[in-house]
Formats: sequence, C-alpha cells, structure tokens
Amino acid sequence: MDKITDQIIEEHGLTQEEYQYILQILGREPNIVELGIFSVMWSEHASYKNSILQLKKLPNTGDMMLTLAGEENAGVVDIGENLAISFKIESHNHPSALEPYHGAATGVGGILRDIFTMGARPIAALNSLRFGNPELPHVKALLKGAVNGIADYGNCFGVPTVGGEIYFDDCYEGNPLVNAMAIGVLEHHQLAKSAAEGVGKAVIIAGAKTGRDGIHGTTFASVELTEESEEKRTAVQVGDPFYEKLLLEATLEVIHKGLVIGIQDMGAAGITCSTSEMSAKGEVGIEIDVSMVPQREKGMTTYEIMLSESQERMLIIVEPENIQNVIDIFAKWDLDAVQIGVTTDDQILRIKYGERIEAEIPSDYLVLGGKAPVYKRETLRPGHLDELQNFDFSGMKHPEDMNEILHRLMSTPNIASKRNIFRQYDHMVGIGTVVEPGSDAAVVKLRNSNIAIATATDCNSRYCYLNPFEGTKAAVAESARNVACSGAKPLAVTNCLNFGNPYKPEVYYMFEQCIDGMSEACIALNTPVTGGNVSFYNESPGGAIYPTPVIGMLGKLDHYGKALTQSFKKAGDKVYLIGKPKPVFGGSEYLKVCHDLVAGMPPMIDLDAEKNTIACLLELNEHSLLNSAHDLSEGGLAVALAECCFAKNEILGFEGSFELGEDKVLAYFGETGASVVVSIDEANEKRFKKIVVKHNIDCSLLGEVAKPPYIKINDDINLNAEALREAYENVLSL
Repeated sequence: MDKITDQIIEEHGLTQEEYQYILQILGREPNIVELGIFSVMWSEHASYKNSILQLKKLPNTGDMMLTLAGEENAGVVDIGENLAISFKIESHNHPSALEPYHGAATGVGGILRDIFTMGARPIAALNSLRFGNPELPHVKALLKGAVNGIADYGNCFGVPTVGGEIYFDDCYEGNPLVNAMAIGVLEHHQLAKSAAEGVGKAVIIAGAKTGRDGIHGTTFASVELTEESEEKRTAVQVGDPFYEKLLLEATLEVIHKGLVIGIQDMGAAGITCSTSEMSAKGEVGIEIDVSMVPQREKGMTTYEIMLSESQERMLIIVEPENIQNVIDIFAKWDLDAVQIGVTTDDQILRIKYGERIEAEIPSDYLVLGGKAPVYKRETLRPGHLDELQNFDFSGMKHPEDMNEILHRLMSTPNIASKRNIFRQYDHMVGIGTVVEPGSDAAVVKLRNSNIAIATATDCNSRYCYLNPFEGTKAAVAESARNVACSGAKPLAVTNCLNFGNPYKPEVYYMFEQCIDGMSEACIALNTPVTGGNVSFYNESPGGAIYPTPVIGMLGKLDHYGKALTQSFKKAGDKVYLIGKPKPVFGGSEYLKVCHDLVAGMPPMIDLDAEKNTIACLLELNEHSLLNSAHDLSEGGLAVALAECCFAKNEILGFEGSFELGEDKVLAYFGETGASVVVSIDEANEKRFKKIVVKHNIDCSLLGEVAKPPYIKINDDINLNAEALREAYENVLSL
C-alpha cells in the first residue's frame, strides 16, 4: 500500500484534524480507497459538515409531510385523494461553470432521479439560473450552453420544463449558478424509502455502466473555482436522457410492484454515497464486490469504481427471492441489473474486489446525521452591511422622464421577458401544463384528478447581500405570493442555498442570517422545509457571489380551472392594488439600472401582512372574483402594470389615475412586499371590497384595462404598449 502523505491528504480535501479522526475511527492508517471514501463523504457537498447545525433551525414538520427533511432523496407532501407530491431543488454550479451543457444537463438528470427514486413520476421541472452580464461573449456562451443542456435533457426525457427564473449580475460572472428543481406525483402506497433494512438482503446495482467520468466531482463541488479548475474537467459528468427515461420506467415498475426494500440513486459520490447512506439509515452493514459492477472502461480500479459519478444508476436492496424478478424487469428495459453484494449485521461498509478486501469502514461515521464531522464556523458581520444599509438617498437626483425610466427597466435583462429562453423548453409534454412559463407561477394539472399544483422559484440576491435576514424572508414571501397569485395555497418549500467559502467568517455570518430569516418566514407562512441543497464555495478569482438562497415553493389548487395568470383579460376590467405597499429604493432594479448602485435597506417584510394578502387572494379566487393577479417585485408598481398588459397572444393597455406620495419615482419604481395588482369585473367590485376589508388589508383603485393598447398612468407615463412589449421581448436571445 502506498503511504498516505500530507500531500495526498490535502489533495483529497481533508484537514489534518480530520485525518487524525480517521485514524481514531479505523484504529490504523487508511488505504487509498478508504481515504477516497472519507474524502467524498466528508466533503461539504455530501456531508453538510459546515451547514447541518444551521439547517436544523428550519421548520421541517407539518401535517402534510410524509418524509422529514434530509431523511430521503426528496421531500414528499400529502395533497389529498391518496396522492402525494415529491419535490426538490439542487445545485450543479461548478460543473456548469466549466462545461455548461453537460453540467446543466446532468443537474436536471440528477434531480429527476431524486424524484422517481421516491416512487414518484416526474411531472414538471423548473430551474433557477444566475449569470454575469449577458452582453459579454463568454457569459452568453455559458448561458447558451446551460439552457441547451437543460432543454435537451428535459425535452428528451419527456418532462415539461414549466418555469423558473433567470437573473444577471456581475458577481456571477466567474461562478454562474444552475439550480434544478423537479416535481413528481405518486400514490401514498407507492412511496419508496432508502434505508437498507434487514440482514442477508441482496444489493443490486442497476442502470448504466460505470465509467471514469465524474471522479471527485463531489470534492470538486466543495472548493472554490480558480484558474486551475480547468484541470478538473474530468469531474464533470455526462448524462444520457434517453437512458434515464428507461431507468425511470424500470425503477417505477420494481417499486410499484413491491419488489424494493430500499433504493437510492447514484449522484454525488456514486456507489460510495449510496452504500454508505443506505447502510447507516438501515443500521446494517453492506458488503459489495466491485468486480461485479458493470463497467464501460477497462482496467478500472476499486478507487475509480467507488468514486465514479457516472449518471443514470441506482442501488437497490431486495429480498433474495426477488432478485431475478428485478433483474428481468430491468432487462426488459434494456438495462443492466447485477447483484454486487449483501447486507450484513455488523454496520460496516465493506468493499471487496473479488476475495480481496479493499475497504472496511463503519458506515455511521461517513454520513450526514451520523458521526461524520460537524462544524459551526466563525462568524463576522461584514463591514459593507452598515455602510450600505445606511446609504443616504436624500440627495439623489432622479431622472425626470418617467417614460424613459419605465422603458429602460422593461428592457433590462432582469425584468425583460425570458420567452426567448423558455421557448427552448418543451413545457407542454404530458399535456398537464395549465399555466406556462412567464407568469408568476407555473401550474400543472395532475392526471385523473382535478387537483393542480403550482410552483415557483424565487430569490432576490441583492436583497440578501444588503440584509441577509430580511432578504431571505423576502424570498420566502415572494415565492408564496407568486404561488397564491396563481390561485394556489402555499404548502411547503425546498431550498438551494448558494454561498461562498464557509471558512470565511463574513460568508458564514451571511449564511446563518439567511437561515434565520428563512426559518422565521416559513414558520409564519406555515410552509415547512422539505429538504434541499447547500452549495458553498461559489467563488471565483473575482470574489464571492451574492448570498443566493433560492426558494422553491409548492402550492395546491383544488381545481385546475381556478388557475390565474398575471395578464389582464379584457378591456374595461377594474384594476386594483391590494396589500400594504411600503416601497423602498434599497436593492431595487431602478437603483441599479438608473444609478448603477446596489445600496440601501431592502424591503422589510411584514409577515402578518403577507399572510393576510395571501389569504385574501385565495378567498377572492375561491369566489371567482379575480381575472388576473400579479405581485409587485423587481421594478415596482409601474413595471407590474406594464407586465400585466402583455398576454401570450394579445396586448392590452392600462389607463389609470391615482394618488402618489411625495416621491413619484419611489411610488412607481420602488420595491415592496405584500402587494398585488389584480383585475376584476366592474360588476364584482362590491363583493371584492368586502372580502379585502375582511382580511384587514388595503386596496386602492388604480384604473382600468384599456384598448386600444396604450399605458397611461396619471400625467407621468404615456407609452405605446406594442412598442414597449417589443422592447420587453427582444432583450435576451441565444
């Protein structure tokens, strides 16, 4: 055995203290295979060693939750009629930075496997993307590669990509973010678990053959991106969506036929992660012979087989009498399924190559929630917070032409239509999509039921940079508000927490504050956290990204026919603003676009007001009083009104006259929470106002939907809606 040197330990991303812990666990020096196993399982990407103590603050229980956060591959929520929804969001940032096409594609593939490993059939995919300035050629190339990877994998697999978000900021230029979300539906009895329960059970690997792609992908995701990262291109996996479609059908068949004791997909850390976690969860040992693993490359070592992150693979625990049935089902779908081991009674992960023992490690020391290292890092409040939060806007000179401001904002990449990107995705496959990409939330009808689910991803990272606590509250509140604007009741969230290096005290402070803000908002809105992903080390030579805690919100409509969109429906409808807006310039798109500033205090979220606004929207929709609903977010009130004029195949206008505060620019373009623009039939005004008053929120008449198309607001804004839409639609292209 080669001697384990300090250099080898460092290359595996382990500290000297962690290596001493390994010596204590084993009572001897590890060999290179064992060191590799500890390396990937104790990396941040797999172990959450720097984040788990903070994540425990999040609310993770509720009457509808069928699994606990972190307990399984994905969260599962009961929605009635014996149906449940499995959903989750995860990052694939570092791979996408180096190989955007394959990085993004395998991000989609990985999250889809998490869903169907639970026994759920995927019905929708979303994404949350962050890039640098899209006018820069290399950024545009990254964006194009990632979008094409997402589109090709989802389209070929056959899942509709129904929504998401795309933001641009200089902080993401060297480290883009690609967060993929997926949603699936299952009946309660079809729920599969991952624990390897029982002794003497068969361990089967199924799906694609194992190659050398992705080796050390997990540890690669747990370091900062540097110029040397180019040498890590072998850590980026390559996926095959057609193969995954076969794996989906075979996996669901063995689960739904009751042939599975436990099952887990092989994503990060491959066979190492699946064997370790299934062993620890079931409190049994697992012994495998890696020479039995189907391989697509010759001469692979035990180290390479154990650390490979080849895609489209599953590890399955079955009763011995069901081995042949499982093998036959996978063979029917032209997939390999081979028994490679058995469960044992010693709680040891034992790796053999033929008769030669290559590794023996107590599995409980490898996994999240077991005896793997757990840290709480030093925190330090960043100096920029006080300076920026106390920024003085009093002397700021604003442009006088409101038409010019609105036109500029509508054509900035963060507000402009993303249709040229969304149209790359097949969002109608499965014929369940009720609300397509481009509205506040996507809505998908469940087959053989009137129930529909609504979903949105949200995060304003500028808000989080300026005030991580309030910024994350805002992300939760906006995602809930967006789902409610579609007519759905917010139920639960998944999250993807994207941050810089946790060993930097300022970064860890921001992370801790974001967790605290998320916890407060989720408790107040009764939307427990079902699980998610932490992605640290999102830094490049240019610096760290803004804190970006992306929230994926799930909502439910009892009947798909009640789904709402943001666009006005017909001329003559009355347009109201409901809620209690308190607009501010802090972190606003106006401040960035017109003054090139990121400063000030972002909107302070009143969670009681958010709850009341959501409850009001739901009751109004229950009584069929709303024709449209659109929340105020980036760009403020004037932008929201303009966006409401742009239906998919029609342009309407708006004409209104209403009172403003002393600062017109703030009233039109400041940003706020707990506020929604709605349109209603004139005949329903009395009933509408009665319900709004009941919920103790304000409402004010803004004007009415107009035709022919123009947008007139007081004496300040008068723009041709067709010309404005052209500017809005043609900013982003691939």
